[in-house]
Formats: sequence, structure tokens, C-alpha cells
Amino acid sequence: MSEEILINFTPMETRVAVVENGMLQEVYIERAAKLGIVGNIYKGKVVRVLPGMQAAFVDIGLDRAAFIHAADIRTDNDEEHRSISQLLREGQSLVVQVTKDPIGTKGARLTTHISIPSRYLVYMPYAEHVGISQRIEDESEREKLKATVQSQLDQLHEEGVENVGGFIVRTVAEGAREKDIHKDLKYLRRLWGSLQESMQTAAPATVIYEDLPLYMRILRDLATPEVEKIRIDSRETHQKCAEFVGKLIPEILDRIEYYPGERPIFDLYNVEDEVQKALTRKVQLKSGGYLIFDQTEAMTTVDVNTGAYVGHKTLEETIFKTNLEAATAIGRQLRLRNLGGIIILDFIDMEDVEHQRQVLRTLEKILEKDHVKCKVTGVSELGLVEMTRKRTRESLEQVLCEPCAVCQGRGMLKTPETVCYEIFRDILRQHRAYNTESYLVLAAQSVVDKLMDEESDRVAELETFIGKTIRFQVEAMYTTEQFDVVLR
Repeated sequence: MSEEILINFTPMETRVAVVENGMLQEVYIERAAKLGIVGNIYKGKVVRVLPGMQAAFVDIGLDRAAFIHAADIRTDNDEEHRSISQLLREGQSLVVQVTKDPIGTKGARLTTHISIPSRYLVYMPYAEHVGISQRIEDESEREKLKATVQSQLDQLHEEGVENVGGFIVRTVAEGAREKDIHKDLKYLRRLWGSLQESMQTAAPATVIYEDLPLYMRILRDLATPEVEKIRIDSRETHQKCAEFVGKLIPEILDRIEYYPGERPIFDLYNVEDEVQKALTRKVQLKSGGYLIFDQTEAMTTVDVNTGAYVGHKTLEETIFKTNLEAATAIGRQLRLRNLGGIIILDFIDMEDVEHQRQVLRTLEKILEKDHVKCKVTGVSELGLVEMTRKRTRESLEQVLCEPCAVCQGRGMLKTPETVCYEIFRDILRQHRAYNTESYLVLAAQSVVDKLMDEESDRVAELETFIGKTIRFQVEAMYTTEQFDVVLR
């Protein structure tokens, strides 16, 4: 497997693409005007406590107040089941960390369970255990890594250090040298010490700690041994990355390249074309089948269809092959579109239980490559596959698009015929309410054409019924659904 990371930098925007065997798998976008804040630590101020929701709103200096649930507030063991009004009060200062970016109309999601990542470790200053990433499967390696971290913690305890905290060993730590892990641990402890000092002096609704910019986070989190090349098209960003990697991850320094080519780096791998395809509802499969993605606020649904694929053997075999191909494509599309929350997959119905198991296994195997936590619950009674994917930032569609100003995000427009009859009803409403000599209807070209042609008999009947004349005028700037009835 060949994996490359491409970094496209401009002063306005940074884009990062993860390409596997020449095919785009993930894309990350960070704009200067709208930086992601997941991982940032703030000194917030409680502005409203909601006992009915067991939650509170906290001002952290953003346009919208952020949200924290009682379950995300760190307490002593004996306070575990206390209500939100016992835990927080309005006006109280609170150190919080962002776990979810503001998405749509919702504010950021917060927690007081602070965690700070580095290359190999995640430091949890208020915890007391050592955890190992579940993606590290070798048991001997897990034991070795745990012992490496625990030995350092034991040494700190022997030195009389209080509140040592806990750590999670990250996936990239597999095979790492002991001294590099110890170096990470000491760095995180020093960083936490300086943050504690800032917490004491910071004013409410201010940031205490900001995570790294996107291109550095990608190097820290995704530059695994499988990554063969990291190509950067900005000389200045390449220099910053080289300095960052030289200090933190020197073993990958030789994989970082500056790309000076005249052709845009994303064009080399058709990244822009793939991003455009990821913004459409329909995804074509090589066999002739296709997927339909529908993203709503509550969940995302994926419908699998055979399309033009008719197979060569039996119907069951055709369905099985389509579903297998769809499972692989869905795994890639979830990463590429960054879809999160509840996801419902409507595979084509399979009668063979073994076929169902194989499709589920294929889906789970492809999801193992995902850097975001996924959970597949199996096939429901209705034959749907239910799964969840952790959502921490906006989807690709939410980053690059906004609801249509014409249809208000419905994805559908009323027909000109429907609008004509709305106009008739509005004229009748006006006729009952006001005494006027005539009416002027302002509407889009398609609606006026319909009124003057196919609906002309209805217009004549309405004029006779109300005893008034009705005239029409085209407004070039009106959409199909817009119209005005002017009293004359």
C-alpha cells in the first residue's frame, strides 16, 4: 500500500489530501477566516444553566455560546450523579476544552476532561491510568509500551510529584524508541505546567491553549510509517514543517518534499475532481451500480442500487457483488465526505446469511483504516446496517457549501403550475380583504408563461368570478417560487 500526504497552502486556506494507491481517501480544509477549534482550551464563563437538559451554555469568546453536558464535567467520585445546578452556577469561571467544532446552528461542544496530544502520547492531567490504543494489536508490544510509560510515572511518584496524571499511548507509538516516548511525556508535563499558570491569570472567555495549525496536526497525527511521501507546495510551509518534524519526528524528515511544479499539486492526483464528486448525491460504482448519499441534520442515509449492473449468473450473486463493491466505496466516501453521527446503510436485500456476513466484514475491514472512531451495530430487523462515526468537525459539504437560496436547502422547487394556483388563492384572499379595481401579478418568466398559456382559461374564470382584471409582468430576478400580487 502506497500512501502520500499532499499539502496545498495559500494565505487564505490550507488543504491537505491523503492519497492511497493514487486515489484520494481524505481531505482536510482549514480557512484563515474560520479555523477549527477542536482541542483548544479556554477559560470560559457560564452564562446559562439548564436543569431540564442537565447542561449549560458557556461563553468562550465565540459568536455563539458553547454547550457542556453534566456528564462532561469532571467531578470527584462522590459527586458523580450531582445535577448540573449543583455543579455549575451562572457567572462561574470554568476551564474547558472543545470536543466538537460549531456545526450548523449548534455551538461548540465542551468538556472539562482535558487531554493534550503529542506525537506518541495523549496526556490526561486529571486521570490516573495508562491506556494503549486499541489499534495496536500485538500483545507483547502493548505490554512493552505500557511498562515504558508506567516506569516514568513511578519515577515521578518516587520523587514526590503529586497529580502526575494519566496517558494514552497512540497508535503511531508502535515500535517507537523508549527515549522518544519519555521525551514526549516530559514535554507534555512541562506544557501542562505552563497552562496551569495561564489558567490563573487568564480573563474569562479567552483561549489558554490552541492546537497546532492543520498542516502540523496532520504531520503529528497521520504521518505513520506507511506514508511514503509528504509533498508541500509552499516553500515557507515546507521550511516550517521540516523544523517541526526535525524536533518532534526526525525519522520522517527525509520523506518531506517541496513541490515546485507549475502544475497545481492537487491536479497531479485529480484531487479537485474527486472533491467535486464528493459534493454530489450520487456515487457511481465501477460495476454500473450506484450509491445515493442524503445528509440531514440528524443522520446520513446511504442507498445502494444495482443500476445498470445485471450480473452474469443469478440475481442473488448480482446483488451480493454490488453490495460488496458498495461496502468498500461507502468506507472511502465516509472518510472523504467526513460524514459523522448516525449513518444508515440500505444495502440491497440479501437472503443468504453468509452473504450478509461477508458484506459486513468487508465494511468493517475498510473502516479499520479510518482515523475516526466508527462502530457498526449489525443488520437491523428491517435489513438496514446501522453505524456511527464520531463527528468532531463539519462535513466536507458543510465546509464548502451553504443551503440553496432558491429552495432553502430542500433540494426541490415547486412547479410553475403549483405557483400559479398559489397566485390564484392569494388573489382571492386579497379580493375578500380589499376593494380594488385590478391586480398586477409579478412573477418569474416560467410562471407568467404558464399563466398566459396553459392556465389562461383559469385566469379568465377567476376574472369573471371576482369582476376584476388581472395583468401579469415578468420579473427577471424572481425565482420560480417568488411572486407578488399588487393592488391597482
